[in-house]
Amino acid sequence: MKLGTLTNVLGAMSLDEACRFLSENGVQMVEIGCGGYPGKDHCDPKILLNDEDKRKEFVDTIKKYNLEISALSSHGNMVHPNKEVAKKFDDDLTDAILLAEKLGVSVVNTFSGCPGGSPDDKEPNWVTCAWPEDFQRILDYQWNEVLIPYWKKKVAFAKEHGVHKIALELHQGFCVYNTRTLLKLREAVGPEIGANLDPSHLIWQGMDPCACIRELGKEGAIFHFHAKDTKVDAANTALNGVLDTLHYSDEIHRSWIFRAVGYGHGEDYWKDIISELRLAGYDYAISIEHEDSLMSGKEGLLKAIQCLKNVLIFEERGNMYWA
Repeated sequence: MKLGTLTNVLGAMSLDEACRFLSENGVQMVEIGCGGYPGKDHCDPKILLNDEDKRKEFVDTIKKYNLEISALSSHGNMVHPNKEVAKKFDDDLTDAILLAEKLGVSVVNTFSGCPGGSPDDKEPNWVTCAWPEDFQRILDYQWNEVLIPYWKKKVAFAKEHGVHKIALELHQGFCVYNTRTLLKLREAVGPEIGANLDPSHLIWQGMDPCACIRELGKEGAIFHFHAKDTKVDAANTALNGVLDTLHYSDEIHRSWIFRAVGYGHGEDYWKDIISELRLAGYDYAISIEHEDSLMSGKEGLLKAIQCLKNVLIFEERGNMYWA
């Protein structure tokens, strides 16, 4: 396994400064935002796809600090009912795939997206329960008329350009948000669909990250991994449950908030996750995503690095000399 980070937390730094800082602190891989919600602070595909010198400079900067790119990330809602919004996200994802081809990066991270509830809707509609019957009609429309057709086309495009791993983050607000929905889309579209598994979004839903890793590992469906924690507030959850629409900045009243690794759960919890990943055959990037509103980006990143250095299994398995 290799310790990585999504670099947008250091977006105020130049790529060179960010890479130097990460390398000096023991990071081995970088996940580069290149569109959508992660932004383009360190990587603008429109420039890098059309300027060979700039692309070489980009690659050389990362290599200079002995770093590798784990994935290009362009998270967005490419099936948004507003066609203009959808096109911007889709264009970014297309460019991320084309750039991954140029750079030889094997993984592109994104969201599944969430359509409206009907062809007439103007905003996305995330269904969270089975009844009334309207919700089943919405899900049928979203999956069979929008989501599956979109991803069949996009995966075909990615394969044409040598990208065979589209890693979807299981995230609230989008159609793929748990183990079942990820495997449902994968079955409908193909093995090029997998998970950018982020425990923080599983924890608040009441899921067990280790159980999810084991299930997805059976299918070889874990393509990338985000290291981010969540703290569930027992008192607020007891009153209001986990479906929380309060703003992330209202930490004292929310049922859960994102935390840096080690601040939602201790090292033993994360050791179990890392061990389960190895059992599942995943020995790739453990990429820190900082979204802890109680810490600065730099401090949160350093705290997570410190914790993960004690947790990750960096070396290959040894011989079982005792067996």
